[in-house]
Amino acid sequence: MSDQLNRLLRIMATLRDPDGGCDWDRAQDFASIAPYTIEEAYEVADAIERGDMGELREELGDLLLQVVFHARMAEEANLFAFCDVAKAISDKMEARHPHIFGTDDGADVETRWEALKAAERVSKGSNSAMDGVARTLPGLLRAEKLQKRAARDGFDWPDTLGPADKVSEEMAELAEATDEEKLEEAGDLLFAAVNLVRKSGVAPEDALRAANLKFERRYRGMEELAKGRFPSLTLGEQEELWQAVKRGEKT
Repeated sequence: MSDQLNRLLRIMATLRDPDGGCDWDRAQDFASIAPYTIEEAYEVADAIERGDMGELREELGDLLLQVVFHARMAEEANLFAFCDVAKAISDKMEARHPHIFGTDDGADVETRWEALKAAERVSKGSNSAMDGVARTLPGLLRAEKLQKRAARDGFDWPDTLGPADKVSEEMAELAEATDEEKLEEAGDLLFAAVNLVRKSGVAPEDALRAANLKFERRYRGMEELAKGRFPSLTLGEQEELWQAVKRGEKT
C-alpha cells in the first residue's frame, strides 16, 4: 500500500515539475483546485448512494488525488507536506478517541467528542460557537449546523410550534417584500424551514434529497406517459399526468 501511495506522490510531483511537467497542473493553485475537491467528494457520495462499489473505488482515488494535489502545492510553498497532513489527522483521531487510544474518562462518546472538538476550536483561537462552520458548505447543511451550534448554548425552540409560526411569518414577509427585499426574505424563509424540519427530528439535507428524487421520478413518469408530447401539453393536462403518476405509486 505504501508503494502505491508513494507512486501517487511521485506522479503529482512530476506533473507539477517546472521542467517537463503538465502545463495545466503547474498552473493550478489552492483556489482553482478547490471546486474539483468539492465535486469529487460529491461523486464519492453519489457512488455510495447508488451502491456502485467499483465506481466508489475510482471516485475515492479521485478524491485522494485532490488531497495529494493540495499537499504538493503546500510543500512547494514550504508550508507543509503530505506526511504532515497524515500526521495531523492521525493525531486528531487519537486525541478524539481517548477511550480507544488512551484513558477512558467515563464520559459518553458523544459528550466527549463534542467537548474535544470545542477544545480544538479554542486552541485555534475560536471565541464563538459559530466558528468552524465552513462557509463553503451547501446552504441547507450549513444552516442546520449553525442552528445546532446555537442549540448547544440553549438558543433553540423547545418544540416545533415556534418554528412553525416562524415559517408562516416568513412566508407572509416574502409575499409582501419589495424586489430589493426578496433575497433576504427568501433566505429567512428557507432558514426557518430548516429549523422546523430539524426540530421535527429530520435531517433537512436528507429530506430535500428525498424530495428531489421523488420529483425526478414522478417527472420522468409523466414524460413516459406523455410519449414525447409532454412540453406541448397544457398545464392542466400535465397536472392530470402528475396525479396519474402519484396514483400509480400508491398502487
